[in-house]
Amino acid sequence: MNSHSTPHTSAAVPPARRALLRTAVTGAAALGVGLAVTSSASAAPSMSRPRPTTPAEALRELAAGNRRWRAHHQRHPHESPAVRQALTAGQHPFAIVLGCVDSRVPPELVLDQGLGDLLTVRSAGEVLDEAVLGSIAYGVLELAVPLILVLGHQSCGAVRAAVEADESGRPLPAHIQYLADRIRPAIDHSQEGDARVDTTIDANIRLVRSQLAAEPDLAAQVNAGRLAVVGARYELDSQLVHHIG
Repeated sequence: MNSHSTPHTSAAVPPARRALLRTAVTGAAALGVGLAVTSSASAAPSMSRPRPTTPAEALRELAAGNRRWRAHHQRHPHESPAVRQALTAGQHPFAIVLGCVDSRVPPELVLDQGLGDLLTVRSAGEVLDEAVLGSIAYGVLELAVPLILVLGHQSCGAVRAAVEADESGRPLPAHIQYLADRIRPAIDHSQEGDARVDTTIDANIRLVRSQLAAEPDLAAQVNAGRLAVVGARYELDSQLVHHIG
């Protein structure tokens, strides 16, 4: 499994930045592989429960939640009346999940998180536009969220539509064509049929992750050690969330 969590090469990255990358990669590798969770996170200002405050802590928490989901041991955390009341004073999510609109992949469920834990942004094929970028930037710059997880998934209909439109040359309905145009640069022409769709899903995750990491405001947070941008994929057949480097 490729372990790069940002598109930068280590040769161009200062030592402090490389240390952050190593820490974030450790957490990314833990997605779906049964790593024991240890947390030293401080409490959120308005709540008396632990909150991950670093990219690695956030990744470990998401990995633990996905393991619970796969084992049917969900905790459905942070839904109590006390938590709901505390959240009226403010929110302190620890991760932003950019996911697909697919009804089979709701982030709070497949990662077993609760109210106030995740800032979720969803668009078909994880496609970026100004509204998506603004929503993500809000989470990072205004709420100090330390992790962006780009979460693609097996059998993505938006990716399949983009691949089939590219192969046939037939235009799609206007707004769907916009999605296909954004996904097209990720199409893997070295594969055929279903294999092309599947590898394009991974390539699209990498593309979106790279685009986010290159956004100046987000890149500044990454370079300062306050943010990691990580790609991941959800497998419908095994319910596993795993890292896409």
